[in-house]
Order: sequence, then C-alpha cells, then structure tokens
Amino acid sequence: MLFNSLQYLVFFPIVVIAYFALSPKWRTYLLLAASYYFYMSWKPEYIVLILGSTIVDYFIAIKIHGTDVKKRRKQWLALSLLVNLGVLFLFKYFNFFAESTHEVFAQMNIFYDSPAFEFLLPVGISFYTFQTISYSVDVYRGKLEPERNFPRFALFVSFFPQLVAGPIERATHLLPQFKQKFNFEYERVVSGLRLMLWGFFKKVVIADNIGLLVDQVYNNPGEQNGLTFLIATYFFAFQIYCDFSGYSDIAIGSARIMGFDLMENFKQPYLSTSIREFWSRWHISLSTWFRDYVYIPLGGNRTVKWRWYYNLMITFLISGFWHGANWTFIIWGAIHGILLIAGIQVAKFVKTPKKRLGIWISRLIVFHLVVLAWVFFRADTVEIAVDILKAIALIYRDVLDYLSGSSVFLGFGEIELVTVAYFGMLIALLYSIDWLLTQEKAQKYYLNSPKLRMLTYFILFYWIVLGGYFGKTTFIYFQF
Repeated sequence: MLFNSLQYLVFFPIVVIAYFALSPKWRTYLLLAASYYFYMSWKPEYIVLILGSTIVDYFIAIKIHGTDVKKRRKQWLALSLLVNLGVLFLFKYFNFFAESTHEVFAQMNIFYDSPAFEFLLPVGISFYTFQTISYSVDVYRGKLEPERNFPRFALFVSFFPQLVAGPIERATHLLPQFKQKFNFEYERVVSGLRLMLWGFFKKVVIADNIGLLVDQVYNNPGEQNGLTFLIATYFFAFQIYCDFSGYSDIAIGSARIMGFDLMENFKQPYLSTSIREFWSRWHISLSTWFRDYVYIPLGGNRTVKWRWYYNLMITFLISGFWHGANWTFIIWGAIHGILLIAGIQVAKFVKTPKKRLGIWISRLIVFHLVVLAWVFFRADTVEIAVDILKAIALIYRDVLDYLSGSSVFLGFGEIELVTVAYFGMLIALLYSIDWLLTQEKAQKYYLNSPKLRMLTYFILFYWIVLGGYFGKTTFIYFQF
C-alpha cells in the first residue's frame, strides 16, 4: 500500500477514526492489526519475516536483561545480530556476493554455475531490521529495559507510518509513546495534515513528474549527450530528495495526527555548507544510526588520525552497501567518505564562511559535489556512471556541435523543453521554500496568518489534483 494511493486515503482515515473511538487499552491492538494489514498489502507471506524478527528480538532482549554474565549477554546479542543480519543478507545481498565471487573465479578461468536466490526483496526489510537491531543493542548497553508487553513491542517493530522507509526510530523514543493516551487535538491534527499535504506535493507533483525525465535519460544512456546527463542528474538530486523527504513528511504527519512523535528525517540538506553538515540534515535517522551503532563502536574520532579516517570510511562504505547490493552504491558511499575526510582537511586552512556570499558559495560547492556523487547512486552499473561523468566533463563538445548545427542539443524523448522548464520552476519553488523554512520571521508570519495558510492549502491541494503524476510509481527508498 502506497501513501500516494487511493487505498491509503481510505485506509488511514478509517484507522484514525477507530483509534480515537476505541478505549486506550485496545488501541495497541488496532494499530498492530492495521500495521500488519498495511505490510501484507504488498506480499502477504512476507509478514512471516517481520513476525520472526519481532519474536526473536522480543525474547533475546529479555534474556540479555535477565543475566549479569557478560559472556552470556554477548552471546544473546550475537544471536540477535546473526538472525537479523542473516535474513537481510539472504534476501538482499546473497545474489550480489554469489555473482561477484563467480566473476572473480571467471577471471581465473574457473567456471561454475552461480547459485541464485530468486525471491522478491521484502519491502522495508533494511529499515525494520535496523530498528530491531538498535533495540537489542540498547538493551545490551543498559539504555532501556526490555518491553515485556509483546503486542506493544510488535507495534514498535511494525508501526505502519514508518514501517517500510523510516524514519528508523529508537525504542527509547517510540516505545514509551505507545503507553500514553492521546486525545484528539485540533491543532496537532491540523499540523499533521499540513505536513502530509506538503509531503504529497513533493512526491506526486515534484518527484514523480521529474522522475519521468530522469528515467528517460538514465534508462537510455546510449542516446544522450553531456548536457542531457547533467540536467537529468540535477533533476535526480531533487527527485530523490522530494521522493524520500515527501515519504518522511507523510509518515511523520500520519503519526502526529494520532499523537505520536517521529523523529525529523530531513532538514533542508541542499542548504548545507559542508559534507559533514549535509549528513546531519539528510536521512537523519539513518546517519545517526550509523553514528551510534557503527562509527562510535569502531572508535569514532577518539583515536589516532589514521584510525579516525578509517572509521569514517568504513562507516560510509557500509552505509553505501546498505542502500543496495551493487558496486555503484559502495562507490557512492566511498565518495562521501572521501569528501568528508577532505572537508576535515580543508577546514584546517579555510575558515567557516560567515558572510552571506561566502555561505552561498559554500552551499553551491557542496551541492554540486553531492550531485556528482548521485550519478553512481542512480546509474545501473559502474561503467555507465563513469561514461555519464565523462560525458558531463566533455559537455563543451556538445555545445560546440550544437552551435555548428551538427547535433541536437537536447534529447528528452517525448518530454518537451517547456516541460523541462516547468520542472526547473518546481525546483526553484522547492529551494525557495526550503530557504524560507530556515527563517524564523517568515515562519512566524506564516503561522500567524490564517488567510495565507488557507491559500497555501488551497494551492497545494489543487496543484496535487491537477498537476500530480498518478501513474505507476513507488517510493525510491522502498527498494532498500
């Protein structure tokens, strides 16, 4: 079930009405049933996986908390990691390793039939796996006691607003909320609906429309030139941002209507002045997860310099691999690790800009570094990504060919240039709103102006209805 589907627009109001109509003691069961239905709407049999993960971590956490023997606690934690990561490996990474091993042996003239695991990747498996792992680790570290109410813990694992693409919640934050009684509050509901409306706009008006052009270019790389690749890559940067942040907005807004507070997942990342700042603003729930459960356990920055850089690179390589079983994602993670380390070195010699011009120059530099890295994220293979970057680097040739009349300058298939210009206008609008969201005075003025708010709601709603793309699409991060 997609957020941007008629099915969800029927499902969600029914759940909300039933939630506030029921006695608080029954609400957990309602949300659990709704969450399982939500997940099973994709592939019913995969509910076994999420149930298995829930049962394993529920009992293992109790076992960890029930013994003071350090060795025994480590063994229980290792079992939790083995089960969760084992299932994730089987469904997401087995074929990648099998094919990579086959290619290595083929280079040595050793040939054999490569085994293949022919199953559809369970939607959201990377997200709920990381969520349950963080729970087991936090219990092991003594940050919280295990949840002994099984339905409540099962709801923590499967809570439908954030089940398939985050935010990746911590048990210390979300579990206590399931014990609270939330009444219907008008202001909170309006706030949640407002966030959902903005999320729908970003998804169906910006991301899905722009995605048509991006797919046209990246799915037919042999028919493109440097300029079309460059424009499509710029557009992909905003497609993935609006797609994922739009999902997060709808998820957070849906939960907020019922009284639950999910963590902020995006904070105007393309206004960052450094790669470090970018990762404090982009997919915040994942970046903080890797910080707390990979980077810090490796030693963080409290070690010698070479080890610190090693810790950063390992963290980003794993982060890249988390996104997908493809060398393109690993290289994308490596690029960000290298950029972050380079940024640390540059910061020793270049002061942080304080004047407006310097800040915007830094933002433009960081934005373009991120955009170039997105090429590996979007391309199907490393070879195609390299060819795209070469074409972009030689873009001046396309300009000269166009001026001489020997080539077509832009080739977006059936997408007209006026449509491309419209997409550019959408991006400019998004960028402007993101900037306004950083201005306190603008926010106060907006919140204190009912007429302006109603006008905004009206425009966004009708823009979604009239300008939204409602073809067959999904959220990009569902594949991870």
